[in-house]
Amino acid sequence: MRPAGSFLAHLRLLRRFHFRCAAIVLLAAAGVFVALGGQAKPVAERKAADRAPAVVGDAAADEGAILPVGFAGPLSGPSAGVGKSMQNAVQLALDEANRRGVRIAGKNYRFKLLAQDDRADPATAEYVARYLVSQHVVGVVGHWNSGASLAAAPVYHAAGIVQISPATMSRKFTAQAYPGVFRTIANNDAVGQFSAEYAVQKLGVKTLATIDDRTPFGQGLAEQVARTARDQGIKVIGSYSVSDKTSDFNAPLIEIRKRNPDLIFFGGLDWQAGLLAKAIKRLKINSRLMASAGTVGLPFLMQAGADGNGALVLEPGPSLDKMPGWKSFRQRYGQNFDTDIDLYATFAYDAAQALVNAIRQANSTESAAIVQEMHKLRFNGVSGTIAFNDEGDLLNPIFTMYEVQDMRWVPVLQINSGTAVR
Repeated sequence: MRPAGSFLAHLRLLRRFHFRCAAIVLLAAAGVFVALGGQAKPVAERKAADRAPAVVGDAAADEGAILPVGFAGPLSGPSAGVGKSMQNAVQLALDEANRRGVRIAGKNYRFKLLAQDDRADPATAEYVARYLVSQHVVGVVGHWNSGASLAAAPVYHAAGIVQISPATMSRKFTAQAYPGVFRTIANNDAVGQFSAEYAVQKLGVKTLATIDDRTPFGQGLAEQVARTARDQGIKVIGSYSVSDKTSDFNAPLIEIRKRNPDLIFFGGLDWQAGLLAKAIKRLKINSRLMASAGTVGLPFLMQAGADGNGALVLEPGPSLDKMPGWKSFRQRYGQNFDTDIDLYATFAYDAAQALVNAIRQANSTESAAIVQEMHKLRFNGVSGTIAFNDEGDLLNPIFTMYEVQDMRWVPVLQINSGTAVR
């Protein structure tokens, strides 16, 4: 990543990772984000040929019967930017498939996206899942956070519908042994393992404390980091939990300050990680901060400011400039949407591509046939090679460690699964 000559130039670089807070406000005011049960609409205008309505029924086969595809993620609230970016990426994949033509078992079809706002809330996610099932979707790309995905998964499983998450990392998601569950990123076990190995091999960490937000994602990741750290010879001097909505870290940090660990690992969302970074500096704690995947982007930097310098995050996938299909994807996305591309948009695009490819290979719209073909897939996606193991986890995922240097995220090491951190 090239150095930025100014803070404004730096912000332009960060657009490739996360939404700008101001953009969220403008989009919300414009009515882009939808209420529960509503269908999201594309931001940019499309050519009439690309957006022509599909007609249901055999009599209209020449124009294409509708194959509804579900998307579920946060389209309102603090995580709306990442949700909208993922939705756009899925829409792009379906539009491209429609332009190439979709012919299944001798009939013409058109994919249609049904996007739903789960508010990153488990109860809402279950409601959304039931709605999408009632609409007879052929598959769902979603959800974003682990709590929502875990709440929705039993609903999709009962209906036999494929669920592909572009962002859920909790090991529990695929450990349920549902045949139709997949994800296009690594799970917590791998992220936790490599995070702890990096702490030992690259930082020389001897002592560690963890803080988590009590969610399946944050707590699961912090626990995995602690387990691997112990295996690596690191002494875990304390594990603490806070609410996933709090901005007050004083209680755990006062205890941590007494023990002065080399590293504090935080399992939770980006905005909280930024506040935690400020609190660590304010309390004069001489510990390095490592935060969970999903933290790389502008929200952390805006919350932490200069206090975020030195923070580390292991993210799934190669850095964007090393993703094999990034340049072409960025260009196509920019031609269709006027919102920033979030880090997880590439994984959402690959998830939609996986569903489309499985339907083509199955030559069927039947759920069982689609699930079977999902397990056989292997193709080159934007983020890398897409193929799944028996549980639906991504085979041979790649990771990148990022560090905040001069208030900007810099990739410092790419880690390939199956190899130790060197």
